[in-house]
Amino acid sequence: MDDAALDGFEAHRPRLLAVAYRLLGSVADAEDAVQDAYLRWKGADRSGIEVPEAWLVRTVANLCLDRLGSARARRERTFERLPEPVLDGDPMLGPAETAVQRESVSLAVLQLMERLSPPERAVYVLREAFGYSHKEIAEMIGVSEAASQQHFHRARFRVSRAPRQEADQTEARRVVEAFLAAAATGRLETLVVMLAEDATAVSDSAGLLEKPIRHLGAAAVAAYLRAAYKPTPAKHRLIGGAPAIYADLVNGAPAAVAVVDGKVVGVMTLELDGSGRIAALRSYAAPDRLARLSGQWADRVHGEPVLAVW
Repeated sequence: MDDAALDGFEAHRPRLLAVAYRLLGSVADAEDAVQDAYLRWKGADRSGIEVPEAWLVRTVANLCLDRLGSARARRERTFERLPEPVLDGDPMLGPAETAVQRESVSLAVLQLMERLSPPERAVYVLREAFGYSHKEIAEMIGVSEAASQQHFHRARFRVSRAPRQEADQTEARRVVEAFLAAAATGRLETLVVMLAEDATAVSDSAGLLEKPIRHLGAAAVAAYLRAAYKPTPAKHRLIGGAPAIYADLVNGAPAAVAVVDGKVVGVMTLELDGSGRIAALRSYAAPDRLARLSGQWADRVHGEPVLAVW
């Protein structure tokens, strides 16, 4: 492949990865889809491609639709797989100029999108996050313009239930510090005060189970957190030592990031409701779900840990 053609593809790679990540909720799957698009680009007669970006986005979108429609993906959606977390600033997140674009890549929205049909998910991502017209989307995924509009309205209605929040590093540290202070007491009543009455907690079970572990209601979530954040020698042996806990932003939400010897071994994101209470928590400990985040941690500019040793 000539250098000009390769450069042409690389110029669009960030957008393609951002589209694929939003559609698939997985870094590895997104990278595979973009690599497949590269192979198609390499073998295509590019003299007839007038707008490379449109051709490439269409190719990636349809590759993702194929993956979402596969038998394996249908099984995963039955179990409501947790989307993979990434640090804020990661190119995988794509454009973040508007609140809508930032919300479209929050873990809350990505998880709700797991319940959408593949066409609904594709239309929502291409319209809401990247601003393509319904005419363009219809041409990309092979539906009518009217069908694209219908898919979008259904998707937006379902995704509108996701909590809306804006946070920066200062807010993230404040939230994480307050949360860890409550968790460190080991007292259920202290944790319950911080939680919304209908709070939910979801864990990837460190990759040991196919189905995420879910806890519903403030009392159940508080009991889960008391057990999860109680340091024990057995836990430390499992993750390779006593972790330091940092506050950071993950997919736009405040997060407690557990680090051992420069490696991320756990992440818990905290989503707030309108009253400032924690409405949802998502916990990750499966190494394959933390691989990209862990690989970037060494180059991350971060402050002192909220807890030097947990």
